[in-house]
Amino acid sequence: MAIFMLYFLILMKKDLMNILVCPVCKGKLTLTVDKENEKEIVSGSLFCGKCNARYPIVDTIPNLLPPEK
Repeated sequence: MAIFMLYFLILMKKDLMNILVCPVCKGKLTLTVDKENEKEIVSGSLFCGKCNARYPIVDTIPNLLPPEK
């Protein structure tokens, strides 16, 4: 499972938006792209409108850890 997650996280692509959900509430995530190359999203964020959580994408890796309260 860990190997799959590592592969999954490194290749942050727009196609993944079909399967990614908020890790807190399982709501739909909205992608904001600040920078991308021909293969991946380099920086930006994922936002859940249901629980108002934002997850940064830095150096192609989305940080999907639940926000601290």
